[in-house]
Amino acid sequence: MARSLWLSVFYTVILYIPLIAAQQFEYRYHICTSNSTYTKNSSFPLNLNATLSSLYENASRSDAFGSVSVGQNSDRVYALFLCRGDNSPELCQGCINTTREDIMIRCPNYKEAIIWYDRCMLRYSNRSIFSVKEEWPRAWLWNVNDIGDVTDRNQFNANLGGLMNQLITRAASSSNLFAIGDTNGTAFNRIYGMVQCTPDISPSQCRICLSGCVNFIPTCCNGKQGGNVLTPSCSMRFETYPFYTAPPSPPPPASSPSPPTPPAISLNPSGERKASSRTIVYISVPTSAFVVLLFSLCYCYVHQKARKEYNAIQEGNGGDEITSVQSLQFQLGTIEAATNNFAEENKIGKGGFGDVYRGTLPNGQHIAVKRLSKNSGQGAAEFKNEVVLVARLQHRNLVRLLGYCLQGEEKILIYEFVPNKSLDYFLFDPAKQGLLNWSSRYKIIGGIARGLLYLHEDSRLRIIHRDLKASNVLLDGEMNPKIADFGMAKIFGGDQSQGNTSKIAGTFGYMPPEYAMHGQFSVKSDVYSFGVLILEIISGKKNSSFYQSDNGLDLVSYLLIVAGMETMEKWGSTGTNGRKLRTFLLQK
Repeated sequence: MARSLWLSVFYTVILYIPLIAAQQFEYRYHICTSNSTYTKNSSFPLNLNATLSSLYENASRSDAFGSVSVGQNSDRVYALFLCRGDNSPELCQGCINTTREDIMIRCPNYKEAIIWYDRCMLRYSNRSIFSVKEEWPRAWLWNVNDIGDVTDRNQFNANLGGLMNQLITRAASSSNLFAIGDTNGTAFNRIYGMVQCTPDISPSQCRICLSGCVNFIPTCCNGKQGGNVLTPSCSMRFETYPFYTAPPSPPPPASSPSPPTPPAISLNPSGERKASSRTIVYISVPTSAFVVLLFSLCYCYVHQKARKEYNAIQEGNGGDEITSVQSLQFQLGTIEAATNNFAEENKIGKGGFGDVYRGTLPNGQHIAVKRLSKNSGQGAAEFKNEVVLVARLQHRNLVRLLGYCLQGEEKILIYEFVPNKSLDYFLFDPAKQGLLNWSSRYKIIGGIARGLLYLHEDSRLRIIHRDLKASNVLLDGEMNPKIADFGMAKIFGGDQSQGNTSKIAGTFGYMPPEYAMHGQFSVKSDVYSFGVLILEIISGKKNSSFYQSDNGLDLVSYLLIVAGMETMEKWGSTGTNGRKLRTFLLQK
């Protein structure tokens, strides 16, 4: 009876504890990549749900990759998934089940999106994405721990490069385009690496895609103990701890059979031989169970520690924020070459703290370079604020930060290039106002509202912009708005939603009275600025254009007076009292 009980405990520990530990799927990143959305009463969401359900069913019986297409014409949905090459079918299906639910929450109503977890990737679109190598959009994460001194870092980088090149070669020649391996890092650690491509691209395309990820390491993860580069067609990851499941060692070569081992025996006091199998069970089974349990607890501890390190990037890490984004740093020479040494013909605008230039990186990517003026009001603190803040934000209605340069007196921010300049360029120019019809203006208002909602409610930290105006809203190639210029933004944590300041920053006319006069700001401050911006978008009149009049009114005051006068006309204002009130309002 005791033997059966211990065996039951033993097999329970062996079978279930590793399985429970392995079921913890770790979120990495997501991007809602398309500018178009679907309506709930269209066929697209129905096709999307059917597609994601099919992917889930395929995940348990596939070779870790599958693709499905459902629907017709513009409502057709293309979707695919990729599980890590060391997954079991059960883990693959569990990860796909998690991602298909999560992507609907993180990217509601989007026609194209991608989400990465540590063990799988899921992607869908309203265009065909099958058998196409795509390296953008790209996401990256890094371990917050540094390698050490320069000598260790150089040795680590050299060994890392050698390992990654070997893994790329092995992956490109394998059937599933997946490879894992490890090598010496420094005298004190090892490097564990993994590369993988979606099997629907060719081996040569896989090699190109992975090489792009590896070449990105100096930009994203230089000097770090770990890094993860994610693209739609391939991914790369390295750590100083084993984060994947290594394949079992091959069995030893067959040899000539050896004589059977006699059963273990012991002598009782009377000198009789007696088998000790019961003693072996009583001793070995609890010991084995304890060892397995201890190993599982250690695994969970290491796993949770690594997860916290990555979450520190996503959630913020107090006063050490600037070190978290140093891997985004560009060299000044690279920026000077991209902008032709900040040539005047490349200047595309002037922000609150300096000029903005158009540039082109060596890989052909267009960028917008914000070069802060040396005597601007934005010092190191504001610069650090904008880098840390914008680097964490990912939303289609927010301008995306690609990197920064902090060298000598130069403070430079590198953003995605948004081709159609800022909203005020079209809104207040009589020659260009006609390009913004009512449909475009409605779409712009809705996009700005979605961006503000993300800042106030949906991002990990509540963010108050404090300087929302037409010149800080950029327009992409399809005239979709992107909120920019976060130099004056305030970050709140937890349930905090308001604050006070003695340093009033922003643009008069867009500030609510409680902020302009008393320094009190909250999410309502941005809503007030948004309201002023809506009036500008609808009327085509700049808020400050009324300052030149004799009354010195702003747009809000002017519209309030107009509305009051119309009400008077409705009620009857032809009498003496009505005329006096009209004169009084105009004087005020």
